[in-house]
Amino acid sequence: MTTIKDIAAYCNVAVSTVSRVLNNHPDVSADTREKVLDAVRSLHYVPNNAARDLVLPQSDMIGLVVRGAENPFFTPIIRAIGKSCEAKGYTMAMHQIPAGADEVGEGAKLAQSKRLKGLILLGGRYDYTQEDLKALGVPFVCCTYTNHFGDLDPSAFSSVSINDKAEATRAVNKLIEQGHTKIAILLDSKNDHSISERRYKGYREALEAASIAPDEGLVCETGSFTMAAAFKRTEQLLAERPDVTAIFAVADTMAIAAMKAIADAGRSIPDDISIIAIDGIEMSLYTTPTLTTLVQPQASIGEKAVEILVNVLDNGADCSHIRLETTLRPGGTVGHVHS
Repeated sequence: MTTIKDIAAYCNVAVSTVSRVLNNHPDVSADTREKVLDAVRSLHYVPNNAARDLVLPQSDMIGLVVRGAENPFFTPIIRAIGKSCEAKGYTMAMHQIPAGADEVGEGAKLAQSKRLKGLILLGGRYDYTQEDLKALGVPFVCCTYTNHFGDLDPSAFSSVSINDKAEATRAVNKLIEQGHTKIAILLDSKNDHSISERRYKGYREALEAASIAPDEGLVCETGSFTMAAAFKRTEQLLAERPDVTAIFAVADTMAIAAMKAIADAGRSIPDDISIIAIDGIEMSLYTTPTLTTLVQPQASIGEKAVEILVNVLDNGADCSHIRLETTLRPGGTVGHVHS
């Protein structure tokens, strides 16, 4: 049976060149592409993905491990990563895992089975240790997060994300500017060593800077990022704290669930309660009223992750860390507090 190596030898080109032609990458000359396609026809080559993975050396594949694939925030980022990989002559191999799974372990398996050149981890832990990452063996980028709580040397990995703490402070300041002082936070856990903890710290900093005493009764931990948990916790908040006038939700999905709980309780947004979040997912454009949120540059996050990784792979560049800024989408869920 003809293999990809046979095609390469017949054409006197590299195996990776044949792979690029077969995967329709644009960075192959017209003459070479025609020569390879002629050989494919002449030698009656039938592509076999499993066999191709085995014969290819570590070549043109970048792995993408998506932790929490059900998260709608990731969809535009995945799309941008795929397009950017293709534009730079790489093939993307994606592997989706549940929110609580081990992205590093799955990434190591993917790197070995697919002979990856590099890896992008979309969503993951903020507390990696050097021991955790020994098995990876390829350059990698933490996408949408970084290693705030771990002990990694910054020169050993790359990352692309927003500054979670600073953006949370900015969101809460929008509420404070409207006269709110009874501001609740809706989050997974304030001690999760992850996104909630970072955004909780930003929430606290905004309150303290405004001389607003932190109130533990307004810290609403849900134990997960699910909409069901956010809805239930908001119901509890409204029953226990009728004095609350605003909510900062650490994610749009949580805010959307909270909005339903507020409406079900017969309260009006923003007249009775204001709400603001961070993310800017498409779904939040269609709430009533439209959710006020800090929109993350999702496409840019994906593009930058690929750009950094390819620069390391192709040019031997050092690892780097990029922090992108959000854009406020005013919406209609934040109003002035009523006395």
